[in-house]
Amino acid sequence: MKIIIKKAGKKEITKKFSGTGKKLLEELKINPEEVLILKNNELVDVDARLTDNDNIEILSVVSGG
Repeated sequence: MKIIIKKAGKKEITKKFSGTGKKLLEELKINPEEVLILKNNELVDVDARLTDNDNIEILSVVSGG
């Protein structure tokens, strides 16, 4: 699976993985409350099933007031 991480810059990695978004974030040591996951250009939640055939983007959540 190709993973693009857009959090404090842009980082692209390739990784073999099959499991939930939550598990992937745990493996990458990323807090799930700070990011959004896009699977094949569609927003998914952390319980979504991800496979090696998916293109994943992990986007930093920006908030402010």
